[in-house]
Amino acid sequence: MRSDEIDYQIIGQSMQLVEVTLDQGETVVAEAGAMNYMEDGIAFETKMGDGSDANQGLMGKLFSAGKRMLTGESLFMTHFSNQHPQRRKVAFAAPYPGSIISIDLAEIGGAVTCQKDAFLCAALGTKIDITFNKRLGSGFFGGEGFILERLEGDGLAFLHAGGTIIEKELNGDILRVDTGCLVGFSDGIDYDIELTKGLKSMLFGGEGLFIATLSGHGKVWLQSLPFSRLADRIIAHAPIHGGKNQGE
Repeated sequence: MRSDEIDYQIIGQSMQLVEVTLDQGETVVAEAGAMNYMEDGIAFETKMGDGSDANQGLMGKLFSAGKRMLTGESLFMTHFSNQHPQRRKVAFAAPYPGSIISIDLAEIGGAVTCQKDAFLCAALGTKIDITFNKRLGSGFFGGEGFILERLEGDGLAFLHAGGTIIEKELNGDILRVDTGCLVGFSDGIDYDIELTKGLKSMLFGGEGLFIATLSGHGKVWLQSLPFSRLADRIIAHAPIHGGKNQGE
């Protein structure tokens, strides 16, 4: 199934949203709760599945929904369609500060693998699936890298991440990053987890016990501020007296 050809505009700087413009009959699929606003004429429906396979039976939908449930994701996705003769807009935003990028799947070989919380929305026709890292080390110790989301198709997909998003092009190079800083990567990139070398680095380095290693040929997207790192800082500086303000 070919993806709908949607137009879009990314609005804002540090707390962005993406405004998608739909022609009559076009549809965009999003994670539940991502919608920010929509114009009159846009209809939405919650469905079990991404709608990429019109012939997918009930068992196929249940299997896909089961995988999403095991990873803590919502069982359902929301489909927003323009039923008005004129073009109409719908906007999506993530629940924490960061940046949004658009990825034309056709330009990067038809697929991208990303952290499970990075997906925001995509044109109808994009297959959205949960995948598990096949490497033993990655599976047990990768943290954010254990459960990944795979987007396949030939249309636009939108990813969200914390802070600034950096795009890297690897041409046989090796790149090592904090496991939480990885947003996604295209096909052709090999992904694994390495144990931090040296006892002192493990105990006092502050970078965690494991580092993600990326190699091969393709694109890699990184984030400057993983949500887990932001949440740790907030918790560390939160009042500890049963919710009372400090100084009371």
